[in-house]
Amino acid sequence: MKKTLVLALWMLLAGLPAWAQSNAAAGAADLEAERSRLASERAAIEARYQGERKACYAKFAVEDCLRDSRARRRTETDHIKRQESSINDIERQRRGAAELRKLDEKKATERPQDSAQQREQSMQNQREREQRAADHAQGRAATAAEAPERQRQFNQKQSNQAAEQAKAAQRRAEAPEQVQRYEEKQRKAEEHRASRERQNASRTKPRGAPLPPAEPAAPKP
Repeated sequence: MKKTLVLALWMLLAGLPAWAQSNAAAGAADLEAERSRLASERAAIEARYQGERKACYAKFAVEDCLRDSRARRRTETDHIKRQESSINDIERQRRGAAELRKLDEKKATERPQDSAQQREQSMQNQREREQRAADHAQGRAATAAEAPERQRQFNQKQSNQAAEQAKAAQRRAEAPEQVQRYEEKQRKAEEHRASRERQNASRTKPRGAPLPPAEPAAPKP
C-alpha cells in the first residue's frame, strides 16, 4: 500500500512542469498573493470590456466592435485561466511533496542512518532544487520587467486597430453619398452628350429644295 502511494505521488510530481516542481519543492511561491493578483487582473479585464461595450454602441459598426471586444476579453481571460491552473498544479505538487516527506521521515526512523555518500547526495539534490527555484524566480522577475513594454505594444496595436475600424466605418458611411454623386455626374454627362448630339444634328440637316419659279401670266384676250 505504501509503495503504491509513493509511486502515485512521484507520478503526480513528474507530470507537472519543471518550474512548478521547483516552486513547490522550495515553497517559494506565494499562492495567495498570486490568486489576488489574478483576481484583480480578471476584474480589470471585465471592467475594460464593459467600457468597450458601451463605446461600441456609439460607433457605426457596432457588431464588428463588439466582436473584437469579446475576442480580446476571451484571449486575456484564457491567459488568466492558464495561470490559475498553474497555481493549482503547484498546490497539488506541494501536497504531494509533503506526503512524500512524511513517508521519508517515517521510513528514516525504520532504517539505519544513511551513509555519508547518501547524505551528500541528498544535500546535492537539495542544492539543485534550490537552484531551479532561483532560476525560476529570476525568470519571473524578467517577465515582470518586460510586462510594461508588452502592455504598451498591446495598447498601440489596439489603438491602431481602432483607428482602422473608424476609417472603415467612415468609408462605409460615406459610400451611399459617393454613389449618389457618381450617379448624378453620370446623369449630367449623359444630358450633356444628348444636347451635343442634338446640336450637331441640327447643323448637318440638309436644306430644303428651292421653290420653282413662278409661271408667266397668260395674255388677256
